[in-house]
Amino acid sequence: MSVQDYLKLPYNIIIRHVIDESGSYYFATVLELDGCMSDGETFEEAYKNVHEAMEGWIETKLESGFSVPVPINAEKYSGKYVVRLPKTLHARLVMEAEKEGVSLNQYTLYKLSV
Repeated sequence: MSVQDYLKLPYNIIIRHVIDESGSYYFATVLELDGCMSDGETFEEAYKNVHEAMEGWIETKLESGFSVPVPINAEKYSGKYVVRLPKTLHARLVMEAEKEGVSLNQYTLYKLSV
């Protein structure tokens, strides 16, 4: 496949609004392309810039003989994830969720997403 073929695939782009010591901006990453990222002053600019970054990222991988991951098909995942953990950790998570006033499921999802 060529760079242009890969760019036509439905990659998962995550764009977050960031406010930190350097100011307010939008930070974009591509879930499947580890290290492929960009930013912009607006959402639209970050989206455009991350597509340019994708092109360079894919081109570099192909020129170096590496494989390029294809997009993750989220439809093949149920959204259910069962995990066993120590009783002490379970208790701590329940207490922290109660302090925040949310369910254990919501709290766990929050902790996993940050």
